[in-house]
Amino acid sequence: MYRVRLLLVALAAFLLGQPASAQAPAGQKAVLVTGASSGIGLEITEYLSARGFHVYATARKAEDLKRLDAMANVSSLRLDVTKQAEVDAAVKFVAAQGRGLFGVINNAGVASAGELTKTTDADILWQHDINVMGPLRVNRAFAEMLKASKGRTAIIGSLSGFAVRPGSGGYSMTKFATEAYTDTLAMELKEAGVAVGIIDPGSFRSLAREKVVTRMLTGSADLDQQLTDEQKKVIAAQRAEESKRPEPVVVAEQVHHFLASDSPRLRYMAAPDKETADRVMRVTLARTLQLNASQAEYSLGRDELVRLLDEILAQQASGRQ
Repeated sequence: MYRVRLLLVALAAFLLGQPASAQAPAGQKAVLVTGASSGIGLEITEYLSARGFHVYATARKAEDLKRLDAMANVSSLRLDVTKQAEVDAAVKFVAAQGRGLFGVINNAGVASAGELTKTTDADILWQHDINVMGPLRVNRAFAEMLKASKGRTAIIGSLSGFAVRPGSGGYSMTKFATEAYTDTLAMELKEAGVAVGIIDPGSFRSLAREKVVTRMLTGSADLDQQLTDEQKKVIAAQRAEESKRPEPVVVAEQVHHFLASDSPRLRYMAAPDKETADRVMRVTLARTLQLNASQAEYSLGRDELVRLLDEILAQQASGRQ
């Protein structure tokens, strides 16, 4: 129903010779989503734009920008989060639209596979530049707009920031870093009235793994490059496996909760299945117990640990954490 109303607004604006943006609903909140061309970023863009938000959806390729721009309630914007000049240009563009900015969803990210003793510095730094420095640049640039609106900013992290696997250490390093970044930024922006959060998904359907495989085969993650017949077979097998993964709707739902709730959470887990959720909780609790067992003088017994858990649960129930 909302999409129908937006189409009628756009049609009326066209007939009156006015830009559709001039007819934006009163009080409509604007949100910037990075890496919106596919996968989780596109799902978030579609979900938010259908629920009353105006989305500034960023991408790098002209064809992706054109496709995003054709969506109702969406304005596309070119943005490479590794280029400060493009980040600064994005701030000017958003400011010029006159809507202000309520939220930023830092979704742009990359991954690479390889053993840590064999991977190159360039490979590690490439992931860090996009996954860690990208949100840092974007949030820093839009901080004043978010303070003015008492808005919200979140990162799409990963459950790989809690539970690691061999061969993906470089990626997990960046996701562990975004957990620390989120916690610190939340403390620093609290007095300004800006809420900070992180949504940690598991393995949902996206182009991320195809890009990883393509980069391993060719040295480049560009999905539009020419491939040999053998390389095409590998990619076809990867796509078949990817099709078995669920769509990332739950991630978009949690982003919407973070933006729309009166009590946004600092941290969200978006697990694709119970097995993944259990594994992450088990690993996280095991890490805590390892720390507790490592020093005898202040080690807590079972009853003390349970008491601490009860206190934390009570704090969360009261909204104090």
